Amino acid sequence: MAKNLRAKIPASDTLIVRDVNEEAAKRFVAEAQEAARNNGAGADEGRVEIAENAREVAEKSTVMITSLPESQHVIEVYHSILKQGELPPLEQERLFIDTSTIDPVTSKDIANAIHTTQTGRFVDAPVSGGVVGARAGTLSFMFGASSQTGQLLERVRGVLALMGKKAWHLGEPGAGVSGKLANNYMLAINNIATAEAMNLGIRWGLDPKNLADMINSSTGRCWPSEVNNPVPGVIETAPASRGYEGGFGVSLMNKDLRLALAAAEKSGTPLALGSQAREVYNAVEEAHRGKDFSIVYQWLKGKSEPQ
Repeated sequence: MAKNLRAKIPASDTLIVRDVNEEAAKRFVAEAQEAARNNGAGADEGRVEIAENAREVAEKSTVMITSLPESQHVIEVYHSILKQGELPPLEQERLFIDTSTIDPVTSKDIANAIHTTQTGRFVDAPVSGGVVGARAGTLSFMFGASSQTGQLLERVRGVLALMGKKAWHLGEPGAGVSGKLANNYMLAINNIATAEAMNLGIRWGLDPKNLADMINSSTGRCWPSEVNNPVPGVIETAPASRGYEGGFGVSLMNKDLRLALAAAEKSGTPLALGSQAREVYNAVEEAHRGKDFSIVYQWLKGKSEPQ
């Protein structure tokens, strides 16, 4: 994401980064400097600076983008920005875009804190597309932002277009993370269903590629069957065909499912398959931590083999 930002923002702009992995940040700066030199940039073009903390990023930036693992991390970052009082004034209102997948209540609380203190404008914009999409700049964003002014929405879309290809405005603050969790709840279920159906057909003697081709031309078609098929060799570009490496980690899927179930409970929404899916991903994460979430297939296959 940062690489695409540096490549697409004006060369005269400075990209300021902060990462707890300091070595990764230093490598990124070195790579950005090399890319700028190779592109014939001047001494003051294509700049990247490393900030000491999140507050420094906020002080120096018109647009600040955060991407963090859990709700608590997002709370800590924005608290560290707000606790030191007002930020230096800028010609343009600061825009804070959080691309983390967290619970809607936390996201709304942070938006309220930013807005009531007049620190800037907060937008929740969780991302979909994984590592491949981040590298290719083809990510999809679903975002929540006040729709009172079209100017804000266009500004947000302009920033997100630097990192991805699609951006859906789903409603007021908190709507982005709500939409992401609804989508990933469906993804979690579809992934299990695809793994079960493929395992069932293969045990009946069907050829896995023929089975997948039929499914993907029929009513069972879904992203886990067509793009991320869990059976090795069916889709050569899928994680299953490279030892389930890369892709969307099972721990991340389990985290999103946990958030979706918690949000559903708070809103009194029944999810008939949620608890069973959570049991599956808990077991799969314990057995195959670090692998793509399509490894559910191998877990199911192991359970169905004669003991």
